[in-house]
Amino acid sequence: MKKQKRAKLPEFLRPYFWDVEFSDIDIENSKHFIVKRVIDRGNTQSMKYVIKTYGLEAIKEVVLTTRDLSRITGNFWADILNLDKSQVPCLQKPYSPRKTEPLTAKYLNRILDY
Repeated sequence: MKKQKRAKLPEFLRPYFWDVEFSDIDIENSKHFIVKRVIDRGNTQSMKYVIKTYGLEAIKEVVLTTRDLSRITGNFWADILNLDKSQVPCLQKPYSPRKTEPLTAKYLNRILDY
């Protein structure tokens, strides 16, 4: 039985994955990671690749489940995909259970003087 060759990402996507071993990225198993990175940082060519390879449904899934996309990306794809912006996590107010004081010398001394 022949071992099936694993599909690789096109070389033009390499700049978007500077922080990982590019040759180890699996097109199927890393779908969410690839789509998220490209829709947030990619150019027209990379966007076309993601749409052709994974489809708009995959982009919709990422937009609706990822808090750490930029607000610009969230707004853009919410408009393109006609999504309810109240359902897009990256467009929601960040969770902050209590008001925090600015880090000043006085505040720092108070913390250290416990």
